[in-house]
Amino acid sequence: MSNSAAVRTEAMEVPQRASTVSFALDDTHIMADVCGAMDRNLDYIERRMSVSIRCRGNDIQINGDLAEDAQEVMRQLYRHLQCSDEPITNGLIDAKIRDAAQLDLPAIPAPSNVVPQVSIRTRRKTITPRTQTQTQYISAMQRGEDLVFGLGPAGTGKTYLAVAQAVSQLIQGKVQRLIFSRPAVEAGEKLGFLPGDMKDKVDPYLRPIYDALYDCLPPEQVETRLASGEIEVAPLAFMRGRTLADAFIILDEAQNTTKEQMKMFLTRFGENSQMIICGDPRQTDIPGGPPMSGLTDAMSKLKDVDGISFIEFSAQDVVRHPIVGKIVHAYEGDSE
Repeated sequence: MSNSAAVRTEAMEVPQRASTVSFALDDTHIMADVCGAMDRNLDYIERRMSVSIRCRGNDIQINGDLAEDAQEVMRQLYRHLQCSDEPITNGLIDAKIRDAAQLDLPAIPAPSNVVPQVSIRTRRKTITPRTQTQTQYISAMQRGEDLVFGLGPAGTGKTYLAVAQAVSQLIQGKVQRLIFSRPAVEAGEKLGFLPGDMKDKVDPYLRPIYDALYDCLPPEQVETRLASGEIEVAPLAFMRGRTLADAFIILDEAQNTTKEQMKMFLTRFGENSQMIICGDPRQTDIPGGPPMSGLTDAMSKLKDVDGISFIEFSAQDVVRHPIVGKIVHAYEGDSE
């Protein structure tokens, strides 16, 4: 055999990705939700992956270079709806598109045999992870790690998932109260005098936590639990001298703590409590720009301590508008 013939033979043996795939999804109602109203979910997948999708009943045909990946996206969306009542959004589709390029998931089980993936149940919704890192984060919280650090850029769900897990723990009676805190640090601008009492002055800094609470609990329950003290939202300065027992505790925007503040907060830990620390080590708003924030210092000191998990998110885990992930990725190359 000539060398050229050998080369041709070897080239023929290289497996090629299918440009057309055909498959079926069993449940008609779930299939309709996967497609979306007026097939808007299919249209979005087509635009994002440059494929063509045709549905006839439960039978689906996908054409294009990424046909196999698009098939996996639809299977993941189908599985998502089997396990959750969370609707399909463009952000969820983007997360599944990212996963499809990395994972070789098994075939979808029959609906009666579905094993639910990790999820968080609250009064208003059931929340399921959209990325593998979110799965690791929820799993670390649910297996009872004493202290979990959620680290990474904005839009990855660090605070939202922590608040949802806290609410779930409270309504199940596993903790007696929820304590949410963050440093009252202005993000690069001076707000000047803020009118009102102490609550009015600090609430603007704590708004993201309130937003997550109202998304997980009916408004009247949030107000009732805040009034009773079951839920406490307070600036970091209010934590000094306290022992936080029987509580689910979250420190948000931890990159804006000093070393002394972080040590103070971590040592508030009491019996039957779990603590979640959320922050982006690359984005600090501390006035004067100290060389190392309390979050970065804690990461260095606690990395080998048993009972502590560090979950690191990246731009690939951003679940807000797709452009947010691109923006985060563009800024990741900047030095501090």
